[in-house]
Amino acid sequence: MIRPPLRPEEHDRGRALGRALRAARGPRSLPDVAAEAGISPETLRKIETGRIATPAFFTIMALCDALGVAPDQLLEVAEHPMTG
Repeated sequence: MIRPPLRPEEHDRGRALGRALRAARGPRSLPDVAAEAGISPETLRKIETGRIATPAFFTIMALCDALGVAPDQLLEVAEHPMTG
């Protein structure tokens, strides 16, 4: 199965999600949060920078759990990204 390229608005949402996750992580180290969520630090880094614009549902749920953030909070940020 070939995955279609992402549209610009999907990239924007991915970057907004990454910013929201980075803000929720605060002073906690990236490796510590990644380990708690059960993902690699590189995967978390790619999500936070928007290089993985559409992470898997279970990855986001694991990150929400590790960060103590409700999924709907991240959804709100991702659906209404800041431009610029």
